Amino acid sequence: MVFDFYAKLDASNESPKNLSLPCDLVSGFVDICTIDSLKTERKGKSQADAQERYRKHVETRRRELKLPECLGLDAQFNNLPDPDWIAFEVCFKLKTPWYSKDDRTFHVLHNPVRKDRVFGVPFMSAASWKGLLRWACRMHAGLRDHLERSERKLEGWKDRDWIIHLFGNEKAEGQAFQRGALAFYPTWFFNLGFQVINPHSREKRAGTGPIYYEVVPEETCGVLKLLYAPLPNAADKGKVEPADALVKLMKSIEKLLTTYGISAKRTTGWGTAEIECWKAKLCNGKAVKENDLKNFIEQLKGSLTASGAHRE
Repeated sequence: MVFDFYAKLDASNESPKNLSLPCDLVSGFVDICTIDSLKTERKGKSQADAQERYRKHVETRRRELKLPECLGLDAQFNNLPDPDWIAFEVCFKLKTPWYSKDDRTFHVLHNPVRKDRVFGVPFMSAASWKGLLRWACRMHAGLRDHLERSERKLEGWKDRDWIIHLFGNEKAEGQAFQRGALAFYPTWFFNLGFQVINPHSREKRAGTGPIYYEVVPEETCGVLKLLYAPLPNAADKGKVEPADALVKLMKSIEKLLTTYGISAKRTTGWGTAEIECWKAKLCNGKAVKENDLKNFIEQLKGSLTASGAHRE
């Protein structure tokens, strides 16, 4: 269907600027610029005009990015149904640009940032958060030392009980499969910008041509949202202390955001952030909010202990 859609647009004799796209989606402008660039390329012209048109469009509307509140696409955690459940919100501000390549089949840019197809808002998916946080927790549990001992091979590594409790087993597990206690949510970013990379030839010591990356720029704020929702007796089954597991998770989140980074091209320093505050919501409506990680963890431990005593 995607290829048929673009083939139909390409076969049209109308100018791309005059095309009326179905549903009037935000992504329609991207399709217009993409077809424009493909047609001009076949005529021997440069794609630069179509790409510049798209960049100017982004610059003029980037402050208008938003999600309709009536659709409830951003989780609020106002009414948690179980006393064991805890909702976490980690508010952070990007110190370096964030980038994750869009999954659109065709795009006028070579390196577009990932955006929602309908509303055009950049986002980091829940699956990306889960993968990165599992990796950060493994690093906290000693994965780096294991890789150094095993010639950088993952063979022989076994996740700790607290990691399995939080994230579950890998998909390859059979009868011993266990569902993780964490539910993940996307992070939405309401800003767009561009970064230019100009690789230099080692022989000529001159730039080979600018490469544009559509990114979420630094100083943009985001919120990591997690829900700790274990199955009944899941912690007892794995012999895991929930408070200790969540403390290790909080430390791993801090390391991931402030040191490792959450973006593609992390090796160049993209995707690092500073944490502005931690928040947690409990079943009884009580909110735990603390800027300092240590004090926040102590409050969290106290809440879990009180909850556990109540259950007994």
